[in-house]
Amino acid sequence: MTTQIDGKICYIYDCGSSDVLLIQPVDDHDIEVLDSEVAEIQRLAGGAGFTLAAFKVDDWNADLSPWKAPPVFGSKGFAGGADTTLKYVTDQLIPELIGSRNMEPDAKIYIGGYSLAGFFALWAAYKTDLFSGAAAASPSAWFPGWIDYAGSNAIKAGKVYLSLGDKEEKTRNPVMRTVGDNIRRQHELLQADPVCGKCTLEMNQGNHFKEPDIRTAKGFAWLLKE
Repeated sequence: MTTQIDGKICYIYDCGSSDVLLIQPVDDHDIEVLDSEVAEIQRLAGGAGFTLAAFKVDDWNADLSPWKAPPVFGSKGFAGGADTTLKYVTDQLIPELIGSRNMEPDAKIYIGGYSLAGFFALWAAYKTDLFSGAAAASPSAWFPGWIDYAGSNAIKAGKVYLSLGDKEEKTRNPVMRTVGDNIRRQHELLQADPVCGKCTLEMNQGNHFKEPDIRTAKGFAWLLKE
C-alpha cells in the first residue's frame, strides 16, 4: 500500500510478520523495482516474515549525506542533511508504523538501502542503537571522510551486511574508485568491532547499476536469516 507519513510518501509491504520491520530510503528508480525486491527478499529469506516500509527521499544528495562535501560527480554537492532524515525515521516513521499497524513494541528493526541510501543505512547504525542490523548494498563508501569516521567510532548494530559490484572501483573518478579499498577496510573494522557480532561482505558481478533490487534484497534477506 502507498500512504503518507508526516509528509513523505511511503510504500508499505506487509509480508507475514508484525515483529520485524525493514526500513528503506528510496528514489524514483528504487520505487520502480520495489515489487521485485520484496519478492526476492521473500524467496531468499525462506519464508521469514517482515514488514517493509520504503520512504521516498526528496533530495538524494542532500538528505542522505552525513556531512557537507563537494561534488564528486556532476555539479551538485552534498548538503549533509542525514541527521534530519534519521530524526524523521526514528521520531516519526517508526513510531507511526508501530502504532498504526499494531506492530510489536519490541519489533526488530533493520535499515537498508542501495547506493547513497545504503551508505545512509550504514551511517545510521553508528548513530543509534534502534536498529538491530543494517544492509548496505553497494554503499557510497567512497564518501569523503567516511573511513576516518568509521575508524574512530563504534557501530551500534549487531549485524551488518555489505556488498559491492566487482566493477565499481574500476572507474576514472579519483574519489569513487576508492570504494573498493574503503569497503574492504569497512569490513575489517566491523570484524574487529565487539558490538558487531555478525558481518559479511559480498561481491557481486557488474558495475554499480546492475540489479540494485536484487542486491538490496540479498542484504535484507541476510539480516532476516542470520
